[in-house]
Order: sequence, then structure tokens, then C-alpha cells
Amino acid sequence: MADTESIATSSQMDNQDDPLNEHSSYELNQMRMEFESGNYVLKNETDMFEKYLKRVEPSVTGASVLPVPSQSSHDARVMRKRSRSKGSGVEKHLKLSAEQKCDIAQREIEELREDIEKHKEASEKDMDGYKATMEEAELRLSELKKSFYEFDRDIVKGSVNSRSNRVIAEKVIRYFEDKQRARDTLIEKLRLKNSTLKVQKKKLHLQLKQKEEMGEVLHEVDFQQLKIENSQYLEKIDERNQDLLRLKLMSGNTQQVLNSYKKKLQTLTLESDRLNAEISSRNDLLGKIDSETDTVQSERAKAEEVNRRLRQQLEDFRVPEVVEYVQEKADLYEMNKTVRSWERKVEIAEMALRANRKTWQQLKAASQQQQLWNIEPIKMS
Repeated sequence: MADTESIATSSQMDNQDDPLNEHSSYELNQMRMEFESGNYVLKNETDMFEKYLKRVEPSVTGASVLPVPSQSSHDARVMRKRSRSKGSGVEKHLKLSAEQKCDIAQREIEELREDIEKHKEASEKDMDGYKATMEEAELRLSELKKSFYEFDRDIVKGSVNSRSNRVIAEKVIRYFEDKQRARDTLIEKLRLKNSTLKVQKKKLHLQLKQKEEMGEVLHEVDFQQLKIENSQYLEKIDERNQDLLRLKLMSGNTQQVLNSYKKKLQTLTLESDRLNAEISSRNDLLGKIDSETDTVQSERAKAEEVNRRLRQQLEDFRVPEVVEYVQEKADLYEMNKTVRSWERKVEIAEMALRANRKTWQQLKAASQQQQLWNIEPIKMS
């Protein structure tokens, strides 16, 4: 009974202490997906780091996982709570920095490139072999076609007797003998070429032995020295690669700053062009305003001169007396009356002139007609 009560109390305490009970199923699903993606990334990084360690230090093997003894659920939860407080500190020591990850990734990329180059070279060799095999097959096929064509031309069609329609045996024997002699000559050529190659091979072996006797050939110690130098050069190459990576990062930042300044320069250039166009338009407008100002100034000077004269006339003006004004008006009335009478007289004179001109025209026409009548009787007589 006591055991059941202790189990119930421990389960209640676990349910109260478990922070997962505070989240819904959707939130737990989201957290699970985030943890899976994080674990996937960490797994890839771990695999890459293991490959790097195996390549750099082959003696180092993968970390073996020790079997954990079985515990009760209550002890496991207590240990999990204790490990949560210490996990952050341990992870800080176990995780790699960003520079180390970048260095490892760079080296893995280089190794992948080397593997790709090796596979490329191997595939090129295989392709060359396949091409050579295909060329040999094509040559053999062309030789077979040529032999078939010659056999059909010389034996099947050329050596048939016209009377018996049978192949002449002598021609067949001669054909095969010729083929055999051509094959023998080819074999002889290949044998001579093989013998010359053997002689060259012997010469090369002799030269190699002479170099070994003279000490020009590399020995094991030289290879060890070359390996040491190669490792030193590899270390220098790694340092240069790190410097190159750092410089690439700096160049990337510099390129970003340069692009921002280029954008600013472009905007400022456009603004400068706009301002220059506006300044030119304002200068044109200012020139027009200056010309208009000069014109207005000259007109103002003329107007001031006219105004001055009018003021002077206004100052010099003298109003006449009333009697003089009345006398002048009477004179003006008489003059207007005289002008109207003269205008009437002129109209009457013009009318008389028109009547006289009309009468003159009639008399002139009558006189001309009389002259014509006088001339006609003279001609008739």
C-alpha cells in the first residue's frame, strides 16, 4: 500500500515538474520538428567532423557509446533534471567555433574536389580505353567489310566460269595465298617493331641501373624527406587557405560596402544631374528675367521722361478766363459753321463737275460719230 502511494505521489510530482505538460500538441509537434531539423544539421556536422578526424588522424576512431544501466523512471527523471543544469556548460566546451567549422568544411570541399578529380581522371582513362576498343572494333569491322567486298568481287563474281557457272578453284587458292602473304608481311612488321621496342626497353633499363649506381635514383630516406617537406607545405597551404578565407570574408564585406557606396553614388549622380538641369533652367529663366528687367528699366525711363514732361506741362498749364473761353467757343462754332458751308459748296461743285463731265462725254461721242459719217460718203464717192 505504501509502495502504491509513493508511486502515485511520485507520478503527481513528475506531472507537475514536467514542463511539456504546459504545451499543446501542436506546439509539441512544432518543437519536435525543430529538434529533428537541428539534429539533422548536427548529424551532418558530426559526420563531416568524423571524416576529417579519420583523414587527419587515422588512429582516432569514432566515439564508442557506453551502455547505460537501467534505472527506475523516478531516478532517470532526477538525473535528467540534474543534467539540464550542467548540459549548457558541457556543450560550450564540446561545440566547435564558426571558424573551425568553416575550416573543416573548406578542407572537406577540397577533399571532395580531389576525389572528383580522381574519379574524373579514372573515368577519362576508362573512356579512353572504351574509345580505343571502339576504334579497334571499327577498324576490324572496316577490314571485314573490305575483305567481304574483295571476296565478293574477286571470287563470288569475278572467278565464276561463264559456261559452267562454277567458281574456279585456282583463283580461290590464289586469293587466299595473297591474303596469307599480306598477313605474313604484317606479322613481320609487327615483330620488327616489337624487337625495336625490346631494344629500347633494354636501353632504358641500363640507363636506370646506371642512375642507381651513380646515386641519382631516390631511396627510402629521400621519400621520407619528401613526405616531411610535403607535410610542411601542406601546413603552409592550410595557413594560406585560412588567410585566403579571411581575406575572402574581408573582400565580401568590402564588396558589400562598395556596393552600398556605388548605390549612394548612383543616387547622388542622378540627384546631381537633376540639380544641374534645374540650375541650367533657372539660369535660363534668370537670363530671361534680366533681359525683361532691362527692357522694363528702359521703358520705365521712357515713362518717367514722359511723366516728367507731362508734369512740366501740367505745372506750366494756365487756365484761361471765362470770357476768353466763351469767345473761343463762339469762334469755334463760327469756324465749324464755315467749314460745313464750304463742305456743302464743295459737294455742289463736285455734282456740277460730274454733270459737266457727263455732258462732255456725250458731246465727244457725238462728234466722233459725226466724223465717222462724214468719212463714209467720201469713200463711197
